[in-house]
Amino acid sequence: MNFVDRIEETKRVKQVLNAEKSTFTVLYGRRRLGKSTLITRVLNQNDVYYLADQTDAVLQREVLAKMIAVIIPGFDKVIYPNWSVFFDTLNDRTTLRFTLCIDEFPYLVGSSPDLPSILQNKLDSKKLKFNLVICGSSQQLMYGLVLDASSPLYGRADAILKITPIKVHYIQEALGVSATDAVEEYAVWGGVPRYWELREGYTNLREAVENNMLSVNGTLYEEPLKLFKDDIKDIVKTATIMSYVGGGAHRLSEIAGRSGEIATNLSRPLAKLILLGYLTKEIPFGENEKNSKKSLYKISDPFMNFYFKFIIHNRSFIEIGRIAPILSNLDNHFSDYVADYWENLCRETVSGNEIDGITFGIARRWWGNVSRNERIEIDVVAESLDKKYLLVGECKWTIKENSNRLLAELINKAGKLPFAQNHIIIPKLFLKNRPLRTMENVLLPDDIMKWCKS
Repeated sequence: MNFVDRIEETKRVKQVLNAEKSTFTVLYGRRRLGKSTLITRVLNQNDVYYLADQTDAVLQREVLAKMIAVIIPGFDKVIYPNWSVFFDTLNDRTTLRFTLCIDEFPYLVGSSPDLPSILQNKLDSKKLKFNLVICGSSQQLMYGLVLDASSPLYGRADAILKITPIKVHYIQEALGVSATDAVEEYAVWGGVPRYWELREGYTNLREAVENNMLSVNGTLYEEPLKLFKDDIKDIVKTATIMSYVGGGAHRLSEIAGRSGEIATNLSRPLAKLILLGYLTKEIPFGENEKNSKKSLYKISDPFMNFYFKFIIHNRSFIEIGRIAPILSNLDNHFSDYVADYWENLCRETVSGNEIDGITFGIARRWWGNVSRNERIEIDVVAESLDKKYLLVGECKWTIKENSNRLLAELINKAGKLPFAQNHIIIPKLFLKNRPLRTMENVLLPDDIMKWCKS
């Protein structure tokens, strides 16, 4: 698969590494996002890339010394008693500036807890002759090592880049599919390039899911649990929470009830899952997150969402090789599953974008009572930055929708919104397929993809 996106990240890293003085750069983000690929594409022939592991410090210094010996002959002929001597010697023997990249840096710190303090001293001396880049997949550990104010390396970095999932329109380019198919593919794989590579090896989405997730030998069969190991101690509780949320428990009281936990005991693990990008806390448009009593917890990462909706509860079937019931369930509910992601994508696309010449703020869903006997829900609600306009949207991921009826119902519901007064209503239908009659108010996957690129 061709390397896609990471344009800004590549530009930023190159800019820092090509600075007049030696620099210290930090990259972090969850596994599979392409951190290693990004940095190795930027490094030059005389740079050194080292992937740390969980062996002891003595062996790690020996291995790294051999790699450095490629550009500094004989560097591996010495036994280095500690990392301080190692880096002092490297600095003394360096004649031309190069870049040393240490990937999975937390592994190195695991065997040498004093390493951050050692590097702090070297960096503070302002005498380093080489660039230093550290990378890590453990978001929590990298945060503690570099971003926490109590860390020795805090404030030393010339650049800190958090690598995040790639946006949806790039999957269309990577897999060479239509905009409609791209929405469905992204709803399964999310923005993780490694998953895209795995998908690329199969003729269709169903086959890729079957081989990678519906088999005990599938590459992604236990992927979430592997990801949790990087940042979370209580994997059982985390997987339980994610399972309940994926199974439809979205309110704190529902999650607590199913978990057999007191709601207050879940505040920390839920907050951590939000920080790591696995969960999101949804509140209705116009409400304050701190004060709202309508908060809903949703799985924000598409791959995680798919896994905890369709895979985790069916592992017993997978273990005995009987996946027909799972495939049947997928066939019956996949369209509804994609519809949820389609709503999220439409809200994300509207947020901060210019539509019909009007720039809108953050889009959210709204749900609530408009009278004693009537409760309504609107998929997309966004206010223009000048407070004059209110965009309201209905999202559908089905075929043969009656667009005229949908539009009329949407306008009717919008008029009942408690905050709609003194706004000009801009109604939009976000549909999977083009309606029979051409309508100005309809937006399709192709339109969304174009906006994502802008």
